[in-house]
Amino acid sequence: MLYFDIRAIESQAQPVHGTLPADDPIWEEGDPRPQPAVTVEGRLSVAGQGRFYFTGHLSGSTVVACRRCLTDVTAEVSDEFSALFAEPGLDDADEDDVYPLAANARTIDLRSAVREAWLLAVPAFVTCRDECRGLCPTCGADRNEVACGCGAGGSDARWDALRALRDTQA
Repeated sequence: MLYFDIRAIESQAQPVHGTLPADDPIWEEGDPRPQPAVTVEGRLSVAGQGRFYFTGHLSGSTVVACRRCLTDVTAEVSDEFSALFAEPGLDDADEDDVYPLAANARTIDLRSAVREAWLLAVPAFVTCRDECRGLCPTCGADRNEVACGCGAGGSDARWDALRALRDTQA
């Protein structure tokens, strides 16, 4: 569960144990979605009048493309994160890193904070294995599967001017 009653939080900090599944509507097209869900553990407490603070941990896995050969790779994701939620009209309520609460809100929805933390925690560059040879830049063949022979050809003529400059400097 990632929804919390504000009145319960005001009387006592609330433990957070929940999941955010891949089919939740909070995810946008193009987001690296968790497989099957993000697990969230933490604590939600009062951080002053009209302010609430979450601190915790998220974990899960997602499928991303290898940066060299574009095959699907399962990446493990784990990160500590925190979030501040504030009611409108407070000094810090308009800051970029504060999640606004609706006026007269009765609940806090952690899903947007979890989604943002997940997107920041998912590794940007993943390889299927350390020795991945990637795709041939000329013909596009997967060099892990076949030896295409394109790489054995001459150099790219577009770099000739820079090579000539380098040779005159030496």
